[in-house]
Amino acid sequence: MAKRLLVRGNEAICRGAIEAGCRYYFGYPITPQNDIPEYMSREMPNVNGVFIQAESEIASVNMVMGAAATGARAMTSSSSPGISLKMEAISYMAGMELPCLIVNISRSGPGLGGIDASQGDYFQAVKGGGHGGYHILVLAPASIQEMYDLTMLAFDLAEIYRIPAMILGDAVVGQMKEPLVPHPRPDRELPAKDWALRGKSGGEQRYIKSLYLGDGELEAHNWKLYAKYQEMKAKESRWEDFLTSDADLIVTGFGSAARIAKTAVMMAREEGLKVGLLRPITLFPFPSAAFAERTLRCKKILDVELNTGQMVEDVRLSVARDAEVHFYGRPSGTGSLPTPEEILGQIKKYY
Repeated sequence: MAKRLLVRGNEAICRGAIEAGCRYYFGYPITPQNDIPEYMSREMPNVNGVFIQAESEIASVNMVMGAAATGARAMTSSSSPGISLKMEAISYMAGMELPCLIVNISRSGPGLGGIDASQGDYFQAVKGGGHGGYHILVLAPASIQEMYDLTMLAFDLAEIYRIPAMILGDAVVGQMKEPLVPHPRPDRELPAKDWALRGKSGGEQRYIKSLYLGDGELEAHNWKLYAKYQEMKAKESRWEDFLTSDADLIVTGFGSAARIAKTAVMMAREEGLKVGLLRPITLFPFPSAAFAERTLRCKKILDVELNTGQMVEDVRLSVARDAEVHFYGRPSGTGSLPTPEEILGQIKKYY
């Protein structure tokens, strides 16, 4: 029987990253993600890895850029305001097609906000929070096991598509404890890193850049990135489907909000209401086809988020044209997490 560990979500990310072969971590402290640099500072030397607490968030993400350019598996982590400071470098890495991992254990905002759980960073993560028309891979865990599993997946997909990847969590999944079953990284076929910088080792000189000044070069580069995003939409969309086959109403949400909503769905089923849950696991690429397919039959969607309405825009763009999309949001603040009973009340309101 596989060994079960009781760990926090932030620790599960660290364990998954190390198992995935990450040997370079660069970060800067901010609540509620401080467990990550604390764990990595202790454990990276034990695997011949490198841990650096940089002088700032900006410095740490640029260190990731340098390590990633050599083909190394590198990561950084922060919480919402810190991720904002990293956005310029993330845009550069998207343009340079550098695989890496960025972890956002998000907190409330805007501005300094507070340390409570929030899902107010969906737009920033999914729509490209920096400059230019780019995307990054975004995965949204809802459990401690997923924090571990999706971290390993993120590193692999980042290399397959040469793209920065983000784990988007919050203080709920980051700070809570749950059983984790560790396991080796799945064996996936990964492309050769024939793009990686190697110094003066002979052979053809390599360049990694995001500056294209030749006639038509930047346009061609942007269409190349676009084609990659379309391929990801076709191949890498992921979601959880729970009791939707006969549902008269489907609840949706991501991360910790979906976790609470799932309990409400089970409560509704106990009362005889045909309700299901459709949870996006990839936020980019968003599982649009799953929503389109299910709303050919089920015409009522209830979206639950810890914000004033962000993912709901992608839900509305994805469902069948005659489907009704309702929203229930709880922007962050002390005691602002919705209860399953609250969500059940919303289910009954729109059922």
